[in-house]
Amino acid sequence: MDNLCRIYRSVLEADRAAVVICDLEHTIIYMNPAAEERYRKRGGKELKGKNLLDCHNEKSREMIVKVLELFKKSKENNMVYTSYNEKENKDVYMVALRDDGGELIGYYEKHEYRNRETAKMYELV
Repeated sequence: MDNLCRIYRSVLEADRAAVVICDLEHTIIYMNPAAEERYRKRGGKELKGKNLLDCHNEKSREMIVKVLELFKKSKENNMVYTSYNEKENKDVYMVALRDDGGELIGYYEKHEYRNRETAKMYELV
């Protein structure tokens, strides 16, 4: 693994939001520690290698497939707002993953929390 890959992986591993990355066949190829914990009751890290569509209801599966088809249509189609989670006060998006040439290679789910940070700024203790 080259240095840049180690840096990218480190960013994902440190993220407090769940990150689940899938290939074009909807196979879960990566889960960061936050995702493993978030989905622990559904199998956690054992979900790697499984099909993401098997983890969703029929309507959600249909929408995931439609979003992936949209991503395939144009290199300009890269993010779709999919839901708002009121309990956790967050927006959820599907995001296209593309290689250096712009070809679609997979996708992931992005969580953006709306809650204001409660930690003190630059608290170093």
